[in-house]
Amino acid sequence: MSSSLDAVLAELIPAESLCGRLRAGAIGEWNSYVDHPFVRGMGDGTLSEESFRHYLIQDYLLLVQFCRAYALAVYKGGDLEEMRQGTATLDALLNIEMGLHVKNCAGWDVTEAQMLATPEARATIAYTRYVLDQGMAGDLLDLLVALAPCVVGYGEIGLRLAHDPATKRENNRYMHWIEMYSGSEYLDVVRSWTAVLRSGQGCRCPRPALYRYKQTLRWQAGWKQISGKWALRWSSRREIATYCGATQEKRSVRWSSKVSLPQSAATGSDAWRPYFAQWFSAAAVTASRLEFKRL
Repeated sequence: MSSSLDAVLAELIPAESLCGRLRAGAIGEWNSYVDHPFVRGMGDGTLSEESFRHYLIQDYLLLVQFCRAYALAVYKGGDLEEMRQGTATLDALLNIEMGLHVKNCAGWDVTEAQMLATPEARATIAYTRYVLDQGMAGDLLDLLVALAPCVVGYGEIGLRLAHDPATKRENNRYMHWIEMYSGSEYLDVVRSWTAVLRSGQGCRCPRPALYRYKQTLRWQAGWKQISGKWALRWSSRREIATYCGATQEKRSVRWSSKVSLPQSAATGSDAWRPYFAQWFSAAAVTASRLEFKRL
């Protein structure tokens, strides 16, 4: 990274804040997310339009579930101020951002009716229901930590692409996306988010919180791999169906802080699969409504 980008990121995500500590503690998974080939494809303009349209549709379906997550944040709020913050975010998401997303998709010949008629991808279900599960089972912090990779990660991705000399500035259909997420308006959202998480500032990040964050990064990276949201699409849907079917054999998922997460990220077409199997099995369990166990 350039020194100018380092300085901006240091201000955006303070290293001493809870969000900064969680990011640093899971830096291998984090870097595989913010520097994924899908992301680089947007930067140099080589990403296929089919993949991006698929991403747009799944992103809309994700926003629907995120509205539910922020409604849950209102319920989980510890006082009136936290409840007001959740309400304001829910209102902006439900009544403003989703409308802007529909307008943006219209430029890609994707209508709202098409998006609503499209089934959620299996991994989209896995990630969004994981977020809701964390919020239902835990407190407000559990929910916010599960949501953090999306909110904070998009800001870092936008900044990385905006500062990258390899980014194609002219005749790049993805430049609008880059400008939106590197713009001051969205970066202010990220700053607000890190401030909310800063309640843990000055405290050493506990292992369970770090583990939850690593789970979230794995879920999000996997969801984007499978759904085409952040990945070069797989060669055939049959391959996806076969892989999903194999993971359905696991009828329970046990989370343990002793699980070893390799630092090597899902950067290659096959390298991530052995490591992600234990995480993606939860997607099959969720989608099939199988028994879900928790230690």
